[in-house]
Amino acid sequence: MFSAISPFLTNLASYTPPGLILSLSSAFIVNRKYFFIYRDEFIGTLLMIACTFSAGKWIGADNLPLAWTAHAVGVVAADYFGGGQHVNPAVSVAMWSLGKCDYTEMYIRITGAMGGGLVAFPAFKTLSDYMGWNALGGPEFNPLDDDDGSSSAFSEFLATFLLCVAIYVLNWELNFGKYHYLIKQTLTALFIRYLIEMFPTAGPAINPMLGTTWAVFASAFSEDVKLNTGVFPEDPLHYFVYWVAPIMGALLASFCYVVYAGGTFLGSKVPFGPVKGESVTESKKNK
Repeated sequence: MFSAISPFLTNLASYTPPGLILSLSSAFIVNRKYFFIYRDEFIGTLLMIACTFSAGKWIGADNLPLAWTAHAVGVVAADYFGGGQHVNPAVSVAMWSLGKCDYTEMYIRITGAMGGGLVAFPAFKTLSDYMGWNALGGPEFNPLDDDDGSSSAFSEFLATFLLCVAIYVLNWELNFGKYHYLIKQTLTALFIRYLIEMFPTAGPAINPMLGTTWAVFASAFSEDVKLNTGVFPEDPLHYFVYWVAPIMGALLASFCYVVYAGGTFLGSKVPFGPVKGESVTESKKNK
């Protein structure tokens, strides 16, 4: 048995993603206070990529309805078995802006997700090569069609804004009773698939971790790279499209949610709202 899997393990071990050691070391800061949060983000990211990127590649390659169904099931399964982690730096920043986690926890969640992404793509490439499956794809934008990155950045900005709005509404504003988790997570999966179809300009990634870890992986395994080593993108445009734009979209969604529901944004009260509270007050006055 070992002789059968040894080529797989050898190929996997031959590539060490750049930045992985720094990511892993962050799990032990503050006397390992956030170790389990890091672990869950790392594993959750592996599950998310395996369960959602496989749709249309490993499952339903020639069957669109099956691919959609597999993607929806993958979103639910990854969240359920991964423990409901963020697996998305833009979402982690959004939760920090709403006071749902402190700055250090946000940092750990981001590094955990990045670590999982850096491992996931080469690991699943090795698996797909070994099993003879289709290779997984990843988010990229074409600088020849979008030389200043503005269209791609706006696409990531708007898609992430809508994603965060959906997260807030489905998790905090609606209640589906006994089957709340299953229903809200299925609706989240369907909405994510809708965003993927509607905002294809930059992949889409709708997740800074996916955009960057895929770029690192692609740089290591592209045909014109002789050495089997990846590098982080050097073009500032990459970070504008895949980090600045989606994080700004997530922060705008958080600000809008505070205006609607109340609370704090970046530790401060906003000068107007909450609309939700005012609506309740007006309703009571009318009675």
